[in-house]
Amino acid sequence: MLGKTLGGRYKIFQQIGEGGFGVTFLAEDIQRPGNPLCIVKLFRPQTNDSHTLTAGKILFNREAETLERLGIHDQIPRLLAHLQEDRQFYLVQEFIDGYDISEELPPQGNFLSETEVIHLLIEILEVLSFVHQQQVIHRDIKPSNIRRRQSDGKIVLIDFGAVKQISTQVVSPQGQTSFTVAIGTRGYMPSEQANGNPQFSSDIYALGMIGIQALTGMYPHTLPCSAQTGEIDWRTQAQEDSQLADIIDTMVRYDYRQRYPTADLALQALRSIIVPVPETVEIPESSTKRQSSVTKPPLTQAPQSTKIPKTVAIGMGISAVVIAMGIGIWSLIRPPIEEFSIYPYENLNYGFQIRYPKRWERRDINNPITGEVVEFLSPKQNENDTFQEKVTISVEGFTGTLDEFGKLSTTEINKYLKQALIESRSDFTLAQRSGKKFIFSGRYGNHLLKNVQIFTLRGDKAYVIIYTSEKDSFHRFLPTAEAMIKSLQFTNPEEPPASGK
Repeated sequence: MLGKTLGGRYKIFQQIGEGGFGVTFLAEDIQRPGNPLCIVKLFRPQTNDSHTLTAGKILFNREAETLERLGIHDQIPRLLAHLQEDRQFYLVQEFIDGYDISEELPPQGNFLSETEVIHLLIEILEVLSFVHQQQVIHRDIKPSNIRRRQSDGKIVLIDFGAVKQISTQVVSPQGQTSFTVAIGTRGYMPSEQANGNPQFSSDIYALGMIGIQALTGMYPHTLPCSAQTGEIDWRTQAQEDSQLADIIDTMVRYDYRQRYPTADLALQALRSIIVPVPETVEIPESSTKRQSSVTKPPLTQAPQSTKIPKTVAIGMGISAVVIAMGIGIWSLIRPPIEEFSIYPYENLNYGFQIRYPKRWERRDINNPITGEVVEFLSPKQNENDTFQEKVTISVEGFTGTLDEFGKLSTTEINKYLKQALIESRSDFTLAQRSGKKFIFSGRYGNHLLKNVQIFTLRGDKAYVIIYTSEKDSFHRFLPTAEAMIKSLQFTNPEEPPASGK
């Protein structure tokens, strides 16, 4: 499939997922300026007999019409095309640059605060409410199908389950249709959905299980349930006795008729318990709760107690948010909390200056082979911190275009990391010059890493900045890395520009 062009337009260049329903690829739209990225989903019918293919095509077209209708919402990917080629079905959808909310949920044994959970659930329900108003059941609500968009921090719902039936249906010669598996995910899928009878409240159940996961740090399939009633026994794991806990209990009732019937009603219940925002709140230096991943454009860490007007402290006090009451949308504040030094102090040999946090360790490298000049390492968080996030700057000799340098970078990424995945490519302005930005992830040794690479060309040199982090900590240190990147300036006279872009 790699290198294949669908419909004469969507060129597939990378596989990013595979499951029982089919395969997912990254592709480029070669008929649009800049060849923007898109997602291609291949659905494979269980059989290739004519009855199944005919019924599959009808179902496929019907679900494509549904996705087209849903895509008018800003927080649902737009459907770009639906195609049938070589007896297989393809959907082409808008690529959402960002990350899924599994990165915001706590690891085993940790938890989020009630405030964080309330607002996360509200954000998701605001989108799900539109879906239900369109008389559509998502059928596969789970953290990996809820993405946080990089550009604006908004929640985006992806991967609607109904279309997966294309891959699971079997049609008899008499025209009777059956489905080989239930659509949904273990732990998030309620009993009626597992029995092939999904309801609107099935989505509410799945979302309630996400809330429990956030409050307990336990995966849904590991939670005990009553053998007599089928109800989830989760409160003892979270020690919760609050209005939020009562609402979540209603969301995850075993009997779907006892849950909130639609997203609208669950949303109303959660909005009713939002705590009014005080005029001034102390942001503590430490807390017994986990430092959570941020759930909006990332915020920086507060090293000391600070007073900020009209804010609430989130998690360990690393986040400050202004809550727009009643609609669950946050305006975010990044207080200037880091003290910065300037690199370099003593000379300007490399033609640039950059500000870096005084708390970070500076290591001069000056490697003539790799072009690496300097790296800045974050402070160790505790004795068990085996990986220090870092920002590395390289200056490499290069004559060519940005696109040519980008291809070289892609080759190096695939060499350096196992299971390398370039999640996004975009234009970027670095030190007032045109550049490129790659976000990519992969495994190096025992570490699952996520990186931002930004580069520009000046004269006969390429200037490259890479922020490298373990994937779970990526958004925690990203604001500091962004501040460093933004501060980069060229200090020597302008050299003749490199050819090309």
